[in-house]
Amino acid sequence: MKRLTIAEAFEQLLKEPLPLRFTAYDGSSSGPEDAPFHFHLRNERGLAYLLTSIDADLALGRPYVTGDLTLGGVHQGDPYDALVMLQKGLKFRMPSPAELVVLLRSMGLSHLVPPAPPRQEAPSRMRRIFEGFRHSMGRDAEAIHHHYDVSNAFYELVLGPSMTYTCAVYPTDDATLEEAQFAKYDLVARKLDLQPGQRLLDIGCGWGGMVRHAAKEYGVQVLGVTLSREQATWGQEAIKEQGLDHLAEVRHLDYRLVEESGFDAVSSIGLTEHIGVRNYPAYFGFIRDKLRPQGRLLNHCITRHDNKMRDTGRFIDRYVFPDGELIGSGRIITEAQNAGLEVQHEENIRVHYAKTLAAWNRNLVDNWDAAVAEVGEETSRVWGLYMAGSRLAFERNEIQLHHVLATRTDEDGVSGYPLRHTF
Repeated sequence: MKRLTIAEAFEQLLKEPLPLRFTAYDGSSSGPEDAPFHFHLRNERGLAYLLTSIDADLALGRPYVTGDLTLGGVHQGDPYDALVMLQKGLKFRMPSPAELVVLLRSMGLSHLVPPAPPRQEAPSRMRRIFEGFRHSMGRDAEAIHHHYDVSNAFYELVLGPSMTYTCAVYPTDDATLEEAQFAKYDLVARKLDLQPGQRLLDIGCGWGGMVRHAAKEYGVQVLGVTLSREQATWGQEAIKEQGLDHLAEVRHLDYRLVEESGFDAVSSIGLTEHIGVRNYPAYFGFIRDKLRPQGRLLNHCITRHDNKMRDTGRFIDRYVFPDGELIGSGRIITEAQNAGLEVQHEENIRVHYAKTLAAWNRNLVDNWDAAVAEVGEETSRVWGLYMAGSRLAFERNEIQLHHVLATRTDEDGVSGYPLRHTF
């Protein structure tokens, strides 16, 4: 029985040829030599990842992260162009039983033993068995630590001076990332109708961008809370450096433990993705209880293009946002209304997130050597891959970004919302 080379086996599994060059450590190759992208399988561990990973996300992601599968033709900090080609054309077929026997014999049974996953990979959570433990305070803290406590210096290289890890709002097509992040915070502030002397609670505040903006630009008393100790430390230092101590504070605290109430406004920018859909009733109920009558909520979060539950994908779950969950804006609006909030306005700004991610990828490319020196090449590849993939998902309307503005309308039915909004 003829044994296949690795390149021959790869070709046999494809429904149709791809415009890429593939080479492997056994000396085999396929595809045109002048192809725009060149994939090279460097070693046996990479082959074992390809053969034993439970889905395509991990089969390609694991060897790419470890460097066992290299990609020529694009920078590791921004593999967007290659992902566009793969998403359009990478279609596998199911081999017949006879073909499968040949493939397995050719690749070697020893490669069917799964290698240890890369160190950047969070362990499988056996979710369906232990569903009740998801989004406990301890587990949420662990998930946030996995993603956000990588390195403040690394995030400064990727995010830029604003240290803002959420969707920007581009006032013009050629606006800079910093201008767009300022515009995002200002849009949130205007939607909340912030006024000097008011009190704002910013839950999931990250490095405190909204906290500082509301205090500096609107004279608001702001409390921000985050589960990331690294973010809280950085945020408090930035507040002190900008002389905003009298107005602003960032605490390392689970939002569910905030004791203060009677806030004029609550902003939640990029937190809802982390709390779990089944916890929406408690989440919106908590926010309602923290608002004074006629107070406002602005909820900013990544959403689905529909309201069907599905996994985020194993690469995102294991490497980026453990326990993250997304659903459509319809479910978010429904749960906010069921908690007693009156929804006044919603807006989809997904195209702005595609532009934001492209800017973060450019920053990573421009600062690649410094990023690798700070967190290592494998972690840097994780961020480059996930940001480029997320950009593509926003562009293709697979995911969206919604603002939902709501009020705690008082017992007399007065919302405080104007006849015409001014933002």
